[in-house]
Amino acid sequence: MQEKGTISIHTENIFPIIKKFLYSDNEIFLRELVSNAVDATQKIKRLSSLGQYEGELGDLRVEIAFNEEAKTITISDRGIGMTAEEIKKYINQIAFSGATEFVEKFKEAKDANELIGKFGLGFYSAFMVADKVEIQTLSYQDGAEPARWICDGSTEFEITEGSRTERGTDITLYINSESEEFLSKYKLQEILDKYCRFLPVPIKFGTKTESEPDGEDEEGKPKYKSVETDNIINNTSPIWTKAPADLKDEDYLAFYKELYPFSEDPLFWIHLNVDYPFNLTGVLYFPKVKNDFDLQRNKIKLFSRQVFITDEVKDIVPEFLMLLHGVIDSPDIPLNVSRSFLQADSNVKKINSYITKKVADKLSELFKKDRKEFEQKWQDIGIFVKYGMISEDKFYEKAKDYALLVNTKNELYTFNEYQEKVKSLQTDKNDQVVYLYSNDAAKQDAFIQSANNKGYDVLLLNSPIDSHFISHLEQKLEKTSLKRVDSDVVDKLIVKEDNPAHVLTEEQTTQVKGLFEKAISKPNMKVEVESLSPDELPVHVTMDEFMRRMKDMAQMGGGMGFYGSLPDNYKVAVNGNHPLISRIVNTEDEEEKSKLAKQAFDLALLSQGMLTGSDLTEFVKRSVQMI
Repeated sequence: MQEKGTISIHTENIFPIIKKFLYSDNEIFLRELVSNAVDATQKIKRLSSLGQYEGELGDLRVEIAFNEEAKTITISDRGIGMTAEEIKKYINQIAFSGATEFVEKFKEAKDANELIGKFGLGFYSAFMVADKVEIQTLSYQDGAEPARWICDGSTEFEITEGSRTERGTDITLYINSESEEFLSKYKLQEILDKYCRFLPVPIKFGTKTESEPDGEDEEGKPKYKSVETDNIINNTSPIWTKAPADLKDEDYLAFYKELYPFSEDPLFWIHLNVDYPFNLTGVLYFPKVKNDFDLQRNKIKLFSRQVFITDEVKDIVPEFLMLLHGVIDSPDIPLNVSRSFLQADSNVKKINSYITKKVADKLSELFKKDRKEFEQKWQDIGIFVKYGMISEDKFYEKAKDYALLVNTKNELYTFNEYQEKVKSLQTDKNDQVVYLYSNDAAKQDAFIQSANNKGYDVLLLNSPIDSHFISHLEQKLEKTSLKRVDSDVVDKLIVKEDNPAHVLTEEQTTQVKGLFEKAISKPNMKVEVESLSPDELPVHVTMDEFMRRMKDMAQMGGGMGFYGSLPDNYKVAVNGNHPLISRIVNTEDEEEKSKLAKQAFDLALLSQGMLTGSDLTEFVKRSVQMI
């Protein structure tokens, strides 16, 4: 048997295209070839179970070997093999796959779809790293003869009689000079660990040294000896391929450690398992989230029939759930020929919606089942929920029943509960319910206490996403506004009635305004004399709520960069009804007036944590003098 011919393609330039453009990363040649070997192995197992193959299956593992001197990498299997005619059909006709024919022939098999091979373009990824590729194969069919196929990267091939004596296929790559980095045990192990660690057929790559018991020494202590064993690189039955009923919490936690060895235990997890209208399995874990979003992302791994594809899953998983960790496996996710990038189509959108619903339902279940435990986890899961509520209306509608608001006393309320708690006391004269909030309870303590003294409640909204969440709540909650507790004096935050009258005359008001402007002498500080309760502080330094919010949002991104570049401007509210201000007005010594005004202003800065450096030193000296 000998034959020469030309590969059936429509351009002489197919190989440069394959090498440069078809695949995003040349290391995936090993993923493609090992996947093909696994597919061939699963097919022979299936044929045997259907009675279509009656021979001995034998050892069905796939083996990878390399020879640094000969500059070869070989992938071997004991799968269905190929005849010379099948080589011409599946290998020489690029982009033709035997999958359709195979499934048609054995369509009575319930899981035939799982056995679809990826012959064709996947095989040709070998030429990304090889000058020459050789196939030695022997088909499982009775009377089949071994066949050898060889191609040097041009469009010419040669088929001759092969030398293989056992069913299966060897594919040998003669590595080109630019790709010799792959002739390394470390490099190949790294690629196999990345792409093949959960394939359903055992993958052997050389041997490894392990310790095993070897009796006892003279003192009766156990001895160990080193032995060489097969290096099986994969777990053939990962957790997501099993039924949830067959798993315990320890199994989920052990798998999480397998995926992320140095991470803290997750809070909880969701087992995905659906077969209609698409196939999807997986496990998603809720990790303990740190404030650095970017470090948390891209921790979900996408698989297709247990072959790793990518950890770029933004089309499959809703944006707000990118902070989750875990695994998704679906044969229905469309991929381009390199299997490296997702294409948005109806299946992807359905999967996206399904995952959103599963997460929303799981959170609801946890809340209803054990609210106390849910509250204990809120600090960690709140960021997911808030992100989701901002991102997707459908999620907001589900989550508003169990999303929690936390106040500065560490009390937790649902949205409805909180509305009932504050509406009677925190409704202003325009019938708007005002939610007061702090993003730094320690720094804003004076303002919080001032609000508490009036019976008002103050929420704590201090997560990285809360600047966006606050604006979203105002859009969603009827006749409700949110104001940061230090954005104005409390009487101005929740205006109940017209302000009390000044005890100062108009002339005295003008005098006080000018005195403070001179004492402060800062262009970014706008002085106003307010008519406030005598119980309030003599001076407040605040930033307008709108400007504060825009600046907070600018720090988190979201199109508010213009505000982030603006200088900080503050309002200095002088309480014209405070006894200290009357004392200043009635002091005849101009230097003493200025000193008292400066002291009152610095106290206001100090209460906000805004008094620093030489200004703080000067304040301390002045305070000592005034005692």
